[in-house]
Amino acid sequence: MEVGELSKVADYLSQEIETLEKAGADFAALTANTAHIVFDQLRERTSLPLVSIVDAACQKVKALGLNTAGLIGTRYTMEASFYPEVFSRSGITLVTPNQTERDYIHDKYINELLKDSFLPATASRILAIIDSLRERDGVEAVILAGTELPLLLRDESHNGIPLLDTTRIHVDALLVQLVA
Repeated sequence: MEVGELSKVADYLSQEIETLEKAGADFAALTANTAHIVFDQLRERTSLPLVSIVDAACQKVKALGLNTAGLIGTRYTMEASFYPEVFSRSGITLVTPNQTERDYIHDKYINELLKDSFLPATASRILAIIDSLRERDGVEAVILAGTELPLLLRDESHNGIPLLDTTRIHVDALLVQLVA
C-alpha cells in the first residue's frame, strides 16, 4: 500500500480467494477496510460472491436514516475513493478529517494501534477530531473504518455521535450471508 503497488495486492488476494473457492467456500470476505481499495478488481476476477465491509457499512448508515457520516481509518482508507463511491450511490455524504487530522490518525494507527498500543491521549485526540467533524461538517455518525479503532474507542457513541464499528457490521452481514 505504501508504495502504491495495488496490482500486487490484488494479485495476492485473488490467489487467496481462488484457494477458498477451490476449497468449497460459498462466499468470501476481506475483513480489513484498507484491502477494499482493490475490492472491485477482486470482484471482477472471481465468481465467488464477495461480501463487502464497505457495502455493509453503507447499509448500516442507510438503515439508521443518516445522510452524512464521517470516515476514519488509515490514510489509504480515508483518501481512497472506494468508500465515497459506495456511499454516494446511496445518497450519503461521506466526510473525512482535514489533512492534519488524517495525518494524525494515520500515524497513530500505524505506529500505535497496529502495535497493540491503545493510549488514552490518542483516544482523546481522535474523539476531539470526531467532535470537529460534527461541528464543521455536520456528521451524524462516524464510521470506524479500521479494525483496531474499536479497541481504542470502545463506546458505541461519543457526545451523541454513533461510532460505527465496521468489523461488527461486517460480521453481521457475513452471518446473514451464511444463513441465506
